[in-house]
Amino acid sequence: MLKKIVLIGLVGLIFVAFLKREQLISLFGSDVSRTVNTSQTRILLDEDPTFEVLLDKLEQEGVIDDVEAIKSIVEEEDIDISDLAGGKYLIFSGTKLTDLIEGFQKGENGQGKSELNVNVIFNTCRDVYDLGGNVSKCIVADSTSIVNYILDPKTLAKYGFTFEQISALFLPKKYQMPYDTDAEGFVAFMAGKFKEFWNEERRAKMKALGLSSQSKVTTLASIVYSEQGRVKKEWPIIAALYLNRLSRGQKLQSDPTFKFCWGHELDGVQRLMKKHREIICDYNTYNIVGLPPGPICITPASVVDAVLNAADVDYVYMCAKPDYSGEHNFTASDRQHINNANTYQKWLSAELKKKN
Repeated sequence: MLKKIVLIGLVGLIFVAFLKREQLISLFGSDVSRTVNTSQTRILLDEDPTFEVLLDKLEQEGVIDDVEAIKSIVEEEDIDISDLAGGKYLIFSGTKLTDLIEGFQKGENGQGKSELNVNVIFNTCRDVYDLGGNVSKCIVADSTSIVNYILDPKTLAKYGFTFEQISALFLPKKYQMPYDTDAEGFVAFMAGKFKEFWNEERRAKMKALGLSSQSKVTTLASIVYSEQGRVKKEWPIIAALYLNRLSRGQKLQSDPTFKFCWGHELDGVQRLMKKHREIICDYNTYNIVGLPPGPICITPASVVDAVLNAADVDYVYMCAKPDYSGEHNFTASDRQHINNANTYQKWLSAELKKKN
């Protein structure tokens, strides 16, 4: 009798071993072919994983609880696990294990079939150092690797920029790219966006303005943006004002350019003094004639377009209005500019006294 029971048990085990997982589910009522996470789970992989590394990560994050079971499914379904992609993934509760693993397989674009892009934003950056800090919060590349790659002489030569000009390559807005993007991939992505932006029409406008390169347009745009970050309608007017000065061989005499020379030392300083303006620096347009060697901030594409579509005005002077509007008074007259400047200085002195 005992031999008969053992024989029946062995037959049963052999029978179960040859059943498909779907058949096991119907027999025992537990869906062993799906993930066990009860809510949406985020998986971040900094680099392309091996199958074993992926399984460890999925188990650690509570997506699977039976490594051997998923290995069995991979073997059963003959799923290719030779080339898996890192990146960002969202795993829904109860995802089929076959779909789960296939989602990590690399597609034709080199990304995982279910890989998600992340938002990359780098607004209000002064330079590539600020840029690296902002971007590193979004992708796997750290700030140091981003900055070092951007400023590497080989990178500068590859994309045709000098150390001073390279920030012109980066047009700030919200982009989407893979989470596991490294420094080289990030710069290549931005170079592609730069090329898209500088189409034939924009290059024609650049030449019509008498500017010889995209970086010079962006340098002028960075000055415009630094002069006026609040009132967008003034951008084409300020652009025209500086273009008029350039065409006449006048110094641009833009306060933000000498402020740039001081680094962050003048941040928050309302009244700029003569001693600030006298700093010896290649970017100080009170000393040099023409444009500085490169942009003084990372500049939005909309400001670059404002330069390319500068207003048709003869202004060569601007002075802040004596109020808190953020707007300026513009003129082509020396005398009127002096009057505007005196009015503004009197107003500013009165306002500062109120605060003291």
